[in-house]
Amino acid sequence: MYRLKIVFFIVILAVVASCGDSYETKQKKTRQDKAKERLADSLALKIGVRQTLDCLPLFVAKEEGLFDSLNVDVRLKTYSGRIDSDVALKKGTIEGCVTDLVRTENLKKQGVELDYVSATNAYWQLISNRKARIKNLKQMTDKMLAMARYSASDMLGDIAVDSVKLTPEYVFRVQINDMNLRLKMIQNNEIDAAMLTEPQASTARLYKNPVLMDSRKKDLQLGVIAFRTKDMKDERRSKQLEAFIKAYNMAVDNINKKGVKGYGDIITKYTKTDRQTINALPEIKFEHTKAPREKDIERAAKWIK
Repeated sequence: MYRLKIVFFIVILAVVASCGDSYETKQKKTRQDKAKERLADSLALKIGVRQTLDCLPLFVAKEEGLFDSLNVDVRLKTYSGRIDSDVALKKGTIEGCVTDLVRTENLKKQGVELDYVSATNAYWQLISNRKARIKNLKQMTDKMLAMARYSASDMLGDIAVDSVKLTPEYVFRVQINDMNLRLKMIQNNEIDAAMLTEPQASTARLYKNPVLMDSRKKDLQLGVIAFRTKDMKDERRSKQLEAFIKAYNMAVDNINKKGVKGYGDIITKYTKTDRQTINALPEIKFEHTKAPREKDIERAAKWIK
């Protein structure tokens, strides 16, 4: 009996030791995998995106394997607000970002060197909450407008107020960086008006919320794709950028051929919008990469000052 106890004890020790080795092995493998992933991520071209339609060519290029076909590892980093992507650009945790000229000119003012790879077709609409019964900009006195500081939505808010000679202090700017949250606040009757881009603007219009201003009617093209100058001077990064541009243009051709609504599943996946909104989207034509207009850069830079 005594011998049986000893044998049993030895067996238990062996099992425990085996489990211990297994756990340590798994932990070591996990650490190695994480280290490999960190290295791969650092070598990849990382681009900040939002849940908005101006990022569609990037979404399509990713989903259709266009980046992979050109042997470039492009990783899309989604940010709910552009303040977060601004911080990422500053720190260098991303190399590029889909953003707007007001934000980039503000970053430049802070000493962040950026190169403009392309303009985008982003536009913004000032949309009022239908329950607030605001039919025109003159009725925005003492109303709350959801926007983001130091962004296209902020600049356009000033333009809207100036266009009807309202006193700026009497239109209360509420900083809401998340575009989807702005839309929800309109839908839930929590805000009087908001600056929205697509597809959120289509959702708002779908529910009969009035459009008070459209940036396209102000001859403004503020959407842009910007990359960190420092990173793009690196030869390897430069080659990645060349491949990115090629894939982007291929995606644009595919979108224009198939139509925006033909990519409803991808739009829903990346923007969290619904099928009703997809069906309500306007026909939007995308363009190959091209430099933003100098007059748009100058207007954004002047406003920031």
